[in-house]
Amino acid sequence: MLKLEFKVTPWDVEGMVDYDKLIEQFGTSPLTDELLERTARLTKSELPIYFRRRFFFSHRDYDKILEDYESGRGFFLYTGRGPSGPMHIGHIIPFYATKWLQEKFGVNLYIQITDDEKFLFKNLTLDETKRWAYENILDIIAVGFDPDKTFIFQDSEFTKIYEMALPIAKKINYSMAKAVFGFNEQSKIGMIFYPAIQAAPTFFERKRCLIPAAIDQDPYWRLQRDFAESLGYYKTAALHSKFVPPLTGLEGKMSASKPETAVYLTDDPEEAGKKIWRFALTGGQPTLKEQREKGGNPEKCVVFKWLEIFFEEDDKKLMERYHACKAGELTCGECKRYLIKKVQEFLKEHQKKRKEAEKKVEKFKYTGELAREQWERAIPEKLR
Repeated sequence: MLKLEFKVTPWDVEGMVDYDKLIEQFGTSPLTDELLERTARLTKSELPIYFRRRFFFSHRDYDKILEDYESGRGFFLYTGRGPSGPMHIGHIIPFYATKWLQEKFGVNLYIQITDDEKFLFKNLTLDETKRWAYENILDIIAVGFDPDKTFIFQDSEFTKIYEMALPIAKKINYSMAKAVFGFNEQSKIGMIFYPAIQAAPTFFERKRCLIPAAIDQDPYWRLQRDFAESLGYYKTAALHSKFVPPLTGLEGKMSASKPETAVYLTDDPEEAGKKIWRFALTGGQPTLKEQREKGGNPEKCVVFKWLEIFFEEDDKKLMERYHACKAGELTCGECKRYLIKKVQEFLKEHQKKRKEAEKKVEKFKYTGELAREQWERAIPEKLR
């Protein structure tokens, strides 16, 4: 067993994550230049920053997804959100990557809102998780998905998910679940059953499923890959993202339960700016004089990381900022003000679209073409 100075599970991320070691620990594969170049060629598009800057860094069977697309077999997308509180910047970035994949490959997307999971695993009532589900769905719709190719469903409402989970649950014994998730005698029985619920959407179509998500969710798909073929389906594929660092440092990930670490999508833009100014860790020197003489360290700067991951689209501008920081030509205050402007512009636009999303919820959940198909769907023969 590798001795690592960090921890990554579906529920906790702690320490300074070494992503190369995490690939080794989880048994995944690096997202290579060859796969990215192939993606750009097949989509006839420039890759978005999430891919070209390696925010998505690891995969399972993404090469087979591209083969399926090239051969005409196609694939479908699945991702989700656990509604335990307000969504923040770190939560929404994988959804933008998912939107790009949906648009460029022209495929269906299923978004699972796991209000049941958060009720089981968190100290929340079901009413609370349902309320957060609605709020989170507004943020997701604001990203701009195609409503006729996107089905958003809550587990507590879309009860057919339970029917589909039953044959999956029959394939997973307690030893398997315990080995992957660390369950023990104190674990609630609902928690032990839940992995079958989360695996169910990977069987929504008789094509290979691709899941873009943070790598902490990989254990669920690892389990699915153990039994999928015995049910007559494909092992699911996955694209794994890194974690957006909290404002307060580069260890762990942004946390919705720690307001000083995160910018929420519903934050007032002015208040978000104040939060960044107060809490964002920089890689600067203790004094302006030392900054000018020695330069800053963008590798240790949360402000630069946020620009790199999401808020600076222009590669040339990003590198100019990097070198100006190293040379001492930029102060940390200048960089913070630049990031604040970018974040505020994003929040204003997002919140405008979020308001418009209030009128679109029914379209995504109940009335869209794909939604109708799934609400009326019979359990696939192989899963009966």
